[in-house]
Amino acid sequence: MSKSILIVDDSESIRELVGSTLEEAGYTVTRGVNGKDGLECLQQMDENVKLIITDLNMPVMDGIELVKEVRKHKNFKYLPILILTTETQVTKKREAKAEGATGWIVKPFEKERLLSVVKKVIR
Repeated sequence: MSKSILIVDDSESIRELVGSTLEEAGYTVTRGVNGKDGLECLQQMDENVKLIITDLNMPVMDGIELVKEVRKHKNFKYLPILILTTETQVTKKREAKAEGATGWIVKPFEKERLLSVVKKVIR
């Protein structure tokens, strides 16, 4: 059984770039268009998901709100969540970490770096 990853980003091009990179590496990928949609996808995936990769700035529900909502569910309390964003502000990184984000990757990213981080956080 392949490991499932949820990608949440309002940019279709980023969803496709990240998704195809992960799929080529053997992961099963589900895509959400914003935090609210990501939560709905997560509930459908249930405990099969091994990682969430989310953008920070999105309409409807941003990445930090998504992290907060995911952490409310006991099944996902320890699920790794990576923030993939153009933001570099230390205050935003601290806020995301305080809410339960596992790590932070700045866009644009190198495919090899993304895959290396994914392998580190998925057990």
